[in-house]
Amino acid sequence: MKILQILPSLDVGGVETGTIDLARYLASHGHRSIVVSGGGRLVKQLDIPGARHYTLPVGKKSILNIIRMIKELSNIIRDEEIDIVHARSRVPAIIAFFACKSTRKIFITTAHGYYKKHPLSDVMGWGRFVIVASNIMARHMACDFGVPYERIRLIPRGVDLDKFKFRDPDAHSSGEFTIGMVSRITPLKGHTDFIKAVSIIYRQIPQLKVLIAGEAPKVKYREDLELLTRRLGLSRTIEFLGAKEDVPAIMGQLDTLVSATVTPEAFGRVIIEAQAAGVPVVSTRVGGIVDIVEDERNGLLAAANDPVDLADKILRLYRDKELAKRLVVEARRRVEESFNSDTMMRKTIAVYEEAIKALNILVIKISAIGDCILSVPSLRAIRAKFDNANIKVLVGIQSRDVFDRCPYINDRIVCDLKSKDKGVLGLLRLARRLRKDYYDIIIDLQNNRKSHILAFLTYAPVRYGYDNGKLSLLLNRKVKDDAPFLDPIEHQFRTLKLAGIRPQEKNLELWPSEGDERRMEQFLKDNWVKPGQALVGINVRASSRWQAKNWPASHIAELCDRLAKEFNIRVVLTGSKEDLNFTNQILKATKSKPITAVGKTDILELACLIKRFKVYLTPDSAPMHIASAVATPFIALFGPTDPKRHIVPSGDYTMIRKDMKCSPCYSTHCIKNFKCMKDITVGEVFDVMKKNYLDENSTADNSYQYRRDS
Repeated sequence: MKILQILPSLDVGGVETGTIDLARYLASHGHRSIVVSGGGRLVKQLDIPGARHYTLPVGKKSILNIIRMIKELSNIIRDEEIDIVHARSRVPAIIAFFACKSTRKIFITTAHGYYKKHPLSDVMGWGRFVIVASNIMARHMACDFGVPYERIRLIPRGVDLDKFKFRDPDAHSSGEFTIGMVSRITPLKGHTDFIKAVSIIYRQIPQLKVLIAGEAPKVKYREDLELLTRRLGLSRTIEFLGAKEDVPAIMGQLDTLVSATVTPEAFGRVIIEAQAAGVPVVSTRVGGIVDIVEDERNGLLAAANDPVDLADKILRLYRDKELAKRLVVEARRRVEESFNSDTMMRKTIAVYEEAIKALNILVIKISAIGDCILSVPSLRAIRAKFDNANIKVLVGIQSRDVFDRCPYINDRIVCDLKSKDKGVLGLLRLARRLRKDYYDIIIDLQNNRKSHILAFLTYAPVRYGYDNGKLSLLLNRKVKDDAPFLDPIEHQFRTLKLAGIRPQEKNLELWPSEGDERRMEQFLKDNWVKPGQALVGINVRASSRWQAKNWPASHIAELCDRLAKEFNIRVVLTGSKEDLNFTNQILKATKSKPITAVGKTDILELACLIKRFKVYLTPDSAPMHIASAVATPFIALFGPTDPKRHIVPSGDYTMIRKDMKCSPCYSTHCIKNFKCMKDITVGEVFDVMKKNYLDENSTADNSYQYRRDS
């Protein structure tokens, strides 16, 4: 593999040391290792075969510099043929993220800090995987930045046990007692509390010596600490060492290491370095440190911002040598078991390998129920092509049940474009949700303006769909929408073929549960339907919006009565709650009083009900596709829409349509008094039912029934 790590600089610090250690490990194990930073004292350690450093100002927060660095980093990624870019800080992560999108490379982050909720920090959760060093950091990234747990990888930092040799507790001199802090000198690290704690104990410990090692990014803060030291009369006791690269040498001088951090730490690398070297540890109880230090077992924990408690814990270790010995022995055992560098490196490489193999695909289908059912053959073909991919479907709230128990997807993402996801702000919030899943491929089966915008805002490097003028410039893999006479499934298949998918089967599927089946059986039993009794289903309307698709209520009522009279068949009316008033018109006009399931079923319950019918009559609507999915014969009535574009050419069905000059008009309301639907007579429909589905040994011929009207 070819791995590029990026961070602001390579001066002394835990992040910087970890970057160098990983770079050297990768190079020594046959991988190509590139580091990009602003330079620093540790750069010289990359002068080994298989490793290389590029010096760029990737830590500067200037917008112009960030834009320039994206281009520079993109060039490096291409020249070095990088596989994965691993970002370890926020500004470099922004640069790396967009460089990876432009070069279509994998982006990974390590969240080293307990970041405040800020737009600049969001990028640390945008990696395909987000590496964290502690459980508290995993919760922080998940809860505060919305990173799905499935993308978080817990890898505690490790220490090189060859560099940090364990010191025999009995062999250490009992003369001078030295305590120290080894960390960057910033207010977050609690140096003020540490110095105050020293002022409490220094008269109680003869020959006390205090070492403070670390770089001070802000000189004024170090000067304030030195002033505090003088005011407390500790100038002869406390020594400021400045930045030191040889941390093992410092550990060799200490009798106790103190970590006085006042805010949550992501981990605490110096703590495990001290524990590896046999140095007892006193730390504040904050952040990821509780993953490392178990109080009274492998170290002592004190309250943050409490110099008195800190002083008390240090005095305990000074006075109780047996306690100190017991703590360091257990601490070394824990480090060897859980925090050694070899384990950390192997786990990191495993994440890289997983990232290369992983493939996240989002299919966008946010339309009506029927259209979502029609997407099932496409989902089946996508799964067959990408067997191990993580495939999700973005679906509208009204159609979500279509994908219940679908074996071809890993999950569904439900949106509500008429409510919480409505408008520009709603669309942006939805896009932000989608970005958190780090998609490699978007397959847009919706192909409208909103779906194209969402596809683009996921930042997925590959986005498939139709070049239809509806902001399709936001797609980068598209096919011309120039084949108007395709059936709806074949129309989707053209998009799939761009991705190298060659779908074959067009049959529809749904996956009702046993509970759905039981509820519908109970519904029929409650309506005095005997087992095996013949039923005919009628879908009363296409929708309230599409008035032009609907067959008149009087026609439906007459058909119900003819079926009851001539075949003694009970009719079951189906529809949504919006159809209740229309259904009442039918019921008032009938003598046979059909069973009504209108407004009483969801999608999958309706599928179970339709499966019981000998034949199902429906206008052009979603229940037509449900019937196809459950292999129930159906008769489809078409008027203002073109059956070639909406009916699936498979299964047992008959289509009835009047071939009028004005059709298909695709008008929701008709200026000709709905002639195309009214002219489909009850006698025609009854004869088709009788001939093809109700007589013994009858079979449908899938023929088109026409009458040309002048």
